[in-house]
Amino acid sequence: MGLFDAIRGELVDIIEWTDDTRDTIVWRFPRHDNEIKMGAQLVVRESQIAVFVNEGRIADVFAPGTYTLETRNIPILTTLKGWKYGFDSPFKAEVYFVNVRQFTDFKWGTQNPVMVRDPEFGPVRLRAFGGYSVRVVDPPRFVSELVGTDPQFRTEEVQGYLRQMVTSRLGSALATAARDVPVLELAIHQHDLGRRMATALTGDMASVGLEIPHFNVESITLPPEVEKALDKRTQMGVLGDMDQYSRFQTATAVGDAATTPGSGMGEAMGMGMGLAAAQQMAQSMNPQQHQQPPAQQAPQQAPAGPPPLPAQPEWFVGFDGRQQGPFDRAGLAQQAGGGRLTPDTLVWKAGMAQWAQARQVPELAGLFPATPPPMPPA
Repeated sequence: MGLFDAIRGELVDIIEWTDDTRDTIVWRFPRHDNEIKMGAQLVVRESQIAVFVNEGRIADVFAPGTYTLETRNIPILTTLKGWKYGFDSPFKAEVYFVNVRQFTDFKWGTQNPVMVRDPEFGPVRLRAFGGYSVRVVDPPRFVSELVGTDPQFRTEEVQGYLRQMVTSRLGSALATAARDVPVLELAIHQHDLGRRMATALTGDMASVGLEIPHFNVESITLPPEVEKALDKRTQMGVLGDMDQYSRFQTATAVGDAATTPGSGMGEAMGMGMGLAAAQQMAQSMNPQQHQQPPAQQAPQQAPAGPPPLPAQPEWFVGFDGRQQGPFDRAGLAQQAGGGRLTPDTLVWKAGMAQWAQARQVPELAGLFPATPPPMPPA
């Protein structure tokens, strides 16, 4: 090997990066002590940006394409090196390839529940989780602020920083959403919540050259005990009339017992049904024989006591925009005496088409003192 070959071996002719990973954001070209030859080929592929750093300072930035490195197409580096009159000579510089595609494998979740105030349930604790994507939009700023001299900067190195930013923003976003929308309807607005989060986080991360193109809210959940209570409430709504449901359950249980061998219930029910059928047949064959004259019919016994009092209607009242109740008439009188129930307060009971002011309900007129008409003129 001649002297020229030895010198040429110390020079870099082609500078490029073929990414064989899915999580590398920045990769530094391994130049070591070799010098880059003036006239070398720089290959920057799609979704890449090449950043030249000279002695700790960012010199030049190259978009996707193929370049022949000459003093005329690396103007900042040429100025820093002091090349004049087109003097071509090898140079030393660090080349960082920045991957500017979207990285979509970032996940987020609430480590601790977020306390919000719901207009229907009051204070509740919410948990949420989802995913988001990250992209480098300002490679020089990203290299100088986060990468530094790291030869290979991966997504895991920035994941902790991003998680802190998401957590700091998520609490206020959920609280704002719950203030405007009931908790049970937040699922309808998950897309809008994710879009607002993406906008807010992009503004926060502009200082380090990052943006959040997409932020997805996959689920917003309540505590397990609250979900169980809601399930019970839903079951009661599906069952409807609890009295009819209880009778249906009793009839079903009796039928199951009658068909169970060895339970004794089947024989008893069979005898009862046989006696009832025999009585019906006898009455149909000789109806007059089984009809007693009016004089021989047993007199009806008088009731042992007075019948029960009629049930009082149950009223619901709207205090400070919230439904409270039910109240009977005595309870309404107590609320009116305390000053909470006024003629302008909204009330409702079963049978009313909609809420109405107390002054508009004739049944409640006696709860408020009568207002005398104006005095006649003197």
